[in-house]
Amino acid sequence: MIDITINRNESDSIHSFLISGHAFFAERGKDIVCAGASAVAVGAINAVHALTGVTPEIEQGDGFLRCVVPEKLSEGTHEKVQILLEGMIISLQTIEEEYGQHIKITFKK
Repeated sequence: MIDITINRNESDSIHSFLISGHAFFAERGKDIVCAGASAVAVGAINAVHALTGVTPEIEQGDGFLRCVVPEKLSEGTHEKVQILLEGMIISLQTIEEEYGQHIKITFKK
């Protein structure tokens, strides 16, 4: 199972997210759940960097991706980063709705 944890701060902003595990929906290289979750998450990180100039702290490995948003951002930049990450969550929730036996999203404050 792919476990996704979205960490929000006191003001409900996304501070970080962690994705770990494997979906085991299909054999390696043909697993659309893993591919979809990876594409959405990496695409969101790339969009944050390309559209805002912000480089999140990233740690990744086999079946593991951790992303932390820098704390000291201007209000406008912070807002843009949050919109892009909220879009990522919506896309991941869409995958979860269809493939809930293989992917789970948890929110923490």
